[in-house]
Parts: sequence; structure tokens; C-alpha cells
Amino acid sequence: MKVSIGKTAKELGVSPETLRRWEAEGKIRVERTPGGHRRYDLASLRGWSRREPEPKERITLAYARVSSHDPKADLERQVELLETFCAANGWRYEVIRDLGSGLNYNKRGLRELILRICSGEVGRLVITHKDRLLRFGSELVFSLCEHFGTEVVIRGASEEATFEEELVQDVLEIITVFSARLYGSRSRSIRDIMKTLREAADAIRPENASGSG
Repeated sequence: MKVSIGKTAKELGVSPETLRRWEAEGKIRVERTPGGHRRYDLASLRGWSRREPEPKERITLAYARVSSHDPKADLERQVELLETFCAANGWRYEVIRDLGSGLNYNKRGLRELILRICSGEVGRLVITHKDRLLRFGSELVFSLCEHFGTEVVIRGASEEATFEEELVQDVLEIITVFSARLYGSRSRSIRDIMKTLREAADAIRPENASGSG
């Protein structure tokens, strides 16, 4: 009989994270429904699971990031929110603090996070928003989590203003990079376009928008 991950975990007396880990390690076979849901052959797993001891609880990693231009207090507020949430759930956790743009794929904290997920030691990843990982490409990290049986928990927070400010900074960063590459270009039209984009990004900064009304 093919059953869901929740029912299988309950019947075998293990956690869903353990089933995902066994799958990632190639120890068990899992079928997928057309909708992508896992289905397990419960009869074949009953005897096998008794020979496989439940591993020590894997750690929860909470990841906090702000851009380099943000005040340090913003990072600490984010860390406090994550710590409070993890502690309230009784999880054994660590917090990784990161500093840098959401467009930077080479941040020290992000590299550490990915390495530890791939090592199989991370049972749970907690973030306040998916863009805290990367502005574009957070789905790649989520795919790694799926492969290595790491649960992803997004603890939503009221950060709309912060994300708007950070998005503007990301746009300005892109413009700055292209401006540097196009510096000295003979095309006056290109220089004019870059200048217009920079002025537009400056105009939509939250502090400018709030003062315009």
C-alpha cells in the first residue's frame, strides 16, 4: 500500500525529515504522484526501519542577512526574531549572520549555509523571507534543501519597507556595475540611458517617496 509521508512517518515512528534523509541517501525508494507528492510502500519499510536507528536530531540553522548599507540594528532585530521563534519551538539552533547584497552569490554566510546543508547536518532552515537568501535564485537553495531532507520554515515578518529599500539598492548596484563597464563608451545614448535609470532609482527611494506627498 502506497501512503503519504505523514502517515508513513507516523506508522514507522520516525520524523518526516528522517524519511527525506533516507531518500536523499538512497536507502529507500519513493514514488511521486503526478502532483509531485511522495508515496511510500509502507509494507516494505516496516521491517527495514526497525534496523535503522533514529539519528541524533539534526540542527536548525537560522539565516539572517542585511545589505552592507543597512544599519547594524536591522540585522540584530532580524536575529532576535529568529532566535525567539526557534527557542519557542524548542529547536536546537544556530544563527548565521550575513552581510551583503541579495545579488551577491559569494557571501561568506551563504557559502557556509550551503556547505552545511549539503553535509546533511541541517534538519531545518529558518528565514524571515526567501529574499534573505538571494534576491534572485533562492529556489536553488530550496532545491538543495529538498534533496538533503532539510525542512524550510519561513517566519514572516513585517519587513516591506526594508525590502523596498533593499530592492532600490540592488537596482542601483546593477546600474553602478553597468555604468563602470560602459565607462568611456562612445555611445552618448547609452550613457544617457544609464543616467536616466540612476535618476529613476534615486527617485523611488522610500525616503524620497515619503517626502514627495
